[in-house]
Amino acid sequence: MAEKLRLELVSPEKQLLSIDVDEVVAPGVEGEFGVLPGHTAFLTALRIGELVYKVNGKEEYVAIEKGFFEVSNDKVTVLAEGAELGREIDLEEAIRRKLEAEKALEQLRHEDEIKFRKAEAQLRRELLRISIAEKYKK
Repeated sequence: MAEKLRLELVSPEKQLLSIDVDEVVAPGVEGEFGVLPGHTAFLTALRIGELVYKVNGKEEYVAIEKGFFEVSNDKVTVLAEGAELGREIDLEEAIRRKLEAEKALEQLRHEDEIKFRKAEAQLRRELLRISIAEKYKK
């Protein structure tokens, strides 16, 4: 059994990670789950949330939009519609964008359902980004 997992994280824009890790915890559509070296192969869908990986005992965080997660032969492949490394999130910008999304939600509440849903999704993304960015400010 391998001592590490190979984590490959890809978004439509670029490959964000290709590193050896000790563990991965991800936001599955049916709940959060963790993977260690030697895990059985599987494929599942991801929801928006926080992906956590450990390298030499240190936790790192990634904001993930929905996507897919595959484990096979001690390799984890994450294909995400959007992803942002926690250490690269600009907290002040995320807070500004959260406030914009809240304002848009209030204005669209009784007007346009599609725009309302988009603003709601934007608010969820910004709340996630803020939560992760704050972990790096400690």
